[in-house]
Amino acid sequence: MRAGNLLFSTSDWDFQTLSRAYETIEAIGLDELHLDIYPVQMEIISSEQMLDAYSSVGMPLMYRHWSFGKHFLYQDLLYRKAGRGLAYELVINSNPCIVYLMEENTAALQALVTAHAALGHNHFFKNNYLFREWTDAGAILSYLDFAKGYIAHCEDRHGLAAVEAILDAAHALMEQGVFRYRRPPKLSSEKQREGLRERLEYEERSYNDLWRTLPASKSGDQASETASIMSERKKSLKLPEENLLYFLEKNSLILEPWQREILRIVRVIAQYFYPQRQTQVVNEGCATFVHYTIMNTLFDRGRISEGAMLEILRNHSNVIFQPSFDDPRFSGINPYALGLDLMQDIQRISTQPTAEDRDWFPDIAGKGNWRETLLDAWANHRDESFIRQYLSPTLIRKWRFFVLGDAAKEPQYEVGAIHNERGYEKIRAALARSYDIGANRSDIQVVDVDLLGDRCLRLQHKVNDGIVLEEGSRDATLRHIHKLWGYEVSLVGTDAETGATVYERSSSQIGD
Repeated sequence: MRAGNLLFSTSDWDFQTLSRAYETIEAIGLDELHLDIYPVQMEIISSEQMLDAYSSVGMPLMYRHWSFGKHFLYQDLLYRKAGRGLAYELVINSNPCIVYLMEENTAALQALVTAHAALGHNHFFKNNYLFREWTDAGAILSYLDFAKGYIAHCEDRHGLAAVEAILDAAHALMEQGVFRYRRPPKLSSEKQREGLRERLEYEERSYNDLWRTLPASKSGDQASETASIMSERKKSLKLPEENLLYFLEKNSLILEPWQREILRIVRVIAQYFYPQRQTQVVNEGCATFVHYTIMNTLFDRGRISEGAMLEILRNHSNVIFQPSFDDPRFSGINPYALGLDLMQDIQRISTQPTAEDRDWFPDIAGKGNWRETLLDAWANHRDESFIRQYLSPTLIRKWRFFVLGDAAKEPQYEVGAIHNERGYEKIRAALARSYDIGANRSDIQVVDVDLLGDRCLRLQHKVNDGIVLEEGSRDATLRHIHKLWGYEVSLVGTDAETGATVYERSSSQIGD
């Protein structure tokens, strides 16, 4: 192997080395894997800056909040006590795509994470349908800049404690602050943001405290309301509403304009991260497959040395390590490992299928078009649908998957599916369902409120499989909702199948 052909010959690196490595890696990704990426902006940061980025949900611009500092101190303690390592890179879903590289990384590791983040994640962010539909990569950084400045302005004008109280309540509701089934508005363009500032200034000037003192309707009037009036009321408020932060922002009678805008900022950020929660396996699998393929290609062509390749493989093995269920380190299925196995299995089925593969995947088995199949999967699937379509019997056997029933009314576990024809289908469906965020996230919706009556905000929680909310966090969240709503809040848990009431709880039952 000629040393002059190597991208780097030592563990040290400089910016010319990084640039040369990126250009070579990009050429392989674009020309041979047919990736389609945003322009890349790479930045070198220290370990402390990486910890700071962790603490502020991985964004380069973020408003201040005490929870970020708390998270920073916790991560810093673990890192310095060797209880946890740091990510070698951080990538931002933006246009241009921002990739942070740790300055402590070796040259080989910088090449690995460049392929992983700047090519793999970048392609996925740009092309996956969830990110294309729910996020605006070209506007997120300017929006965060606006959000940071706006909240700082609110702190100066209204006081840190007042702003912090609103942020605390909004952060507590972030899980219930996203749209799941309809497209939210795009992030504001510069012209729209200017209009937003003008609107907020006008609302600040014209805000009317009389909203807070509207008389409640008489009990007789309330009792005489008919079902048709109730139906019309729900229709006018577009109920039921799944996005609790959105409803409070638009309908709370006690919030001032600046408080409503803070709620909007928090829910926009929650919406931005929502696709990432649904695509962890396929996203990390894409990035890991890309870096593994590119690094092996570079080694085969003599562009990296054997020593560098050993270091790359060691780090790669650490990333995809999957502890067994009885290992103290086990914390669930490693999305990097499962994702990579699924991608490589598609490659195998396309080039070297078995008779079983031809029965299960007739459209791709033996066709040799694994690149096109992967590009289509990366663009059109989330974790649940990707596993449901591409998990093969071969992988089920490799991972030793089976379905274990754990019904509360039964005294024993029951093995519900094993490695046979019918069992493979059940196992695949069960694993896919475990990644369905809609099925695993608490379904809580605003179902009714009488703004001219008692103004009680009525929420409904659809209880699946008898699993109710944990009492402590439930009551704490109700307090936050009450703080933003200003009037009584009731939560009713109903069985998702029968509609029977499982529990009831209201803010009046909870102490301050």
